[in-house]
Amino acid sequence: MATAIFGRKKHMTQAFEEDGTLVSATVIEVEPNFITASRTADADGYEAVQVGFGTVPTRKVNKPHAGQFEKHETPPRRHLRELRGVTGEVGETIGADVFEVGDTVHVSATAKGKGFQGTVKRHGFGRGPVSHGSHNVRAPGSVGASADPARIFPGQKMPGQMGNKGVTVKNLRVVNVDAENGEIWVRGGVPGGRNAVVRIRKAGE
Repeated sequence: MATAIFGRKKHMTQAFEEDGTLVSATVIEVEPNFITASRTADADGYEAVQVGFGTVPTRKVNKPHAGQFEKHETPPRRHLRELRGVTGEVGETIGADVFEVGDTVHVSATAKGKGFQGTVKRHGFGRGPVSHGSHNVRAPGSVGASADPARIFPGQKMPGQMGNKGVTVKNLRVVNVDAENGEIWVRGGVPGGRNAVVRIRKAGE
């Protein structure tokens, strides 16, 4: 049974809990995920299904993918991704109705890229003094000893690329499921910008 699905982050809104509490929620648009291939432990060493989602013109699909879609007599899909630990038969579809209100889910996506940033923004460092001619306002300060060990240890918090990496927000609660319109609402925020591809899976599975 499917316990995960791919969708797109749509926007944020508000929703009412059963007790009347108003909470912020993220609306995730979920098109039917069509199972195009199945991985088994015997043949591949792990269990998973390959799913296709998102419409795309036939002219924009490469030949290997076009042949795969033609084999299953289904319109081409923009994305092909794997869902680990999910089982299913080729030709089946996974929809928003695999989740129910109250389910706890983990949501994964690629975070927004922030570019090259310093330690104050990237790691929350405090700034230096701004008076008496100090030039060490946003500099990171000392990062290692001189003579011994005469190097910087791996993992040191330093300036660098911020964002644009995979992030998983765990234990979000599903507050609404609209299977007819293909929408899943989860409480709180999820990684990524608008139209970011997100993976939703049930917690603990």
